[in-house]
Amino acid sequence: MSDTDLSEQSEPYDLDAYLDRIGWTGGRRADRATLRGVHLAHALSLPFENLDPVRGTAPSLAPADLMAKMVRGRRGGYCYEHNLLLRLALEALGFRVTQLAGRVVVGARTPESRPRTHAMLRVEVPGEPLPYLADVGFGAPGALLLPVPLVTGTEFEGAGRRHRLVRLPHDGPLQLWELQAHDPRGGPGEGAWAGQYAFTQEPFAASDLEVFNWFVGTHPRSPFTRRPYLQRTTADRHLALDGARFTETRADGTVSGRTLAEEAEARRLVEEEFGIEVPEGVTLLS
Repeated sequence: MSDTDLSEQSEPYDLDAYLDRIGWTGGRRADRATLRGVHLAHALSLPFENLDPVRGTAPSLAPADLMAKMVRGRRGGYCYEHNLLLRLALEALGFRVTQLAGRVVVGARTPESRPRTHAMLRVEVPGEPLPYLADVGFGAPGALLLPVPLVTGTEFEGAGRRHRLVRLPHDGPLQLWELQAHDPRGGPGEGAWAGQYAFTQEPFAASDLEVFNWFVGTHPRSPFTRRPYLQRTTADRHLALDGARFTETRADGTVSGRTLAEEAEARRLVEEEFGIEVPEGVTLLS
């Protein structure tokens, strides 16, 4: 495990290269429009992938390595990499950003049955009364494409997805929030809302992310070390590769998929559909 202080890197962060990679040509003021625009551009440009853990190593979170891998290279990353890259950009643009960590609740019995292994961001926008939840690294059809204000009782629509935040009861001193996504296949009622992850606004440091990253990227029971898990979102569809199963979800909620049978087919799909260059030492189909 690295004991590197992520705030002390010899190579400066290259904001221009990052914005060019995600295709953002809009404003650079620390305002709501820039936050939303950069967030959406990142979400639609950089894929989610775990190919480093699949080959037995936790990815580096050093800014220079993130730039080399995700900005200058044909790779993506998982939540720590994505949201650290976004955090560096937002701070360079003048936003105040706090690192948060949450528990994934998709498929969980209770929030407490999962550890805090997901990273997201709390972003303060100058002149705005409420902070925003920003997250470009969830890697699921229910992920945020646009940041949402940290407030309950309001539904947010953005880039074809609907979300809301609710408060959950728990024994801790801080309020427990849950991000919920609306499933268009579930109908108009309450049953159409599904929890994605739960979190408090407790701040986490870069050293905390190093520990989370090491565990998720190397532990033999982590799902990310056992099989490829790739996601990519475009303007009209969401692509997922989970092991050998490839799934395509359209904006209207229709889902299609197939099981890949050959390694050559899988590598071609990853490179063409996800825009990822498969690194040496990775076997996609076991």
